[in-house]
Amino acid sequence: MRAVVQRISEGRVVVNGQISGAIDEGLLVFLGVTKRDTIEDAKYMAEKTVNLRIFEDENGKMNLSVIDIRGKILVVSQFTLFGDCRKGRRPSFTEAASPEMADELYRVFIDECKKMGIDVETGVFQTHMAVHLINDGPVTILIDSKKIF
Repeated sequence: MRAVVQRISEGRVVVNGQISGAIDEGLLVFLGVTKRDTIEDAKYMAEKTVNLRIFEDENGKMNLSVIDIRGKILVVSQFTLFGDCRKGRRPSFTEAASPEMADELYRVFIDECKKMGIDVETGVFQTHMAVHLINDGPVTILIDSKKIF
């Protein structure tokens, strides 16, 4: 499982002209699932994301998590995070999970974040989405539950 985590001051996802999820200060998480991922990967990724200390404390040091600042998380499914561009010019998505498997683990990730007390907003799984955000910093972190390639 792979996540691109961005510290944001605001973000929203629009599907068919309607806002499906929106937050102020918190994290935008683009989440990709590979065919080798399990429920344990989703739980690991949720715990790692929620506790990631990338918000500044009173001294300007990145010492605070989204829990500490009482922020929210906006989660967007993104199978293209497993696009392999090493050969040719068109990405290969053979490592990405099937839609059914990806949806299940995407939902586990969301549920685990909620269990840790985080308000979670989402995009709409397997649809075309317009993602609007203001990246704060900018701060962008890549998290993998395991390295595939």
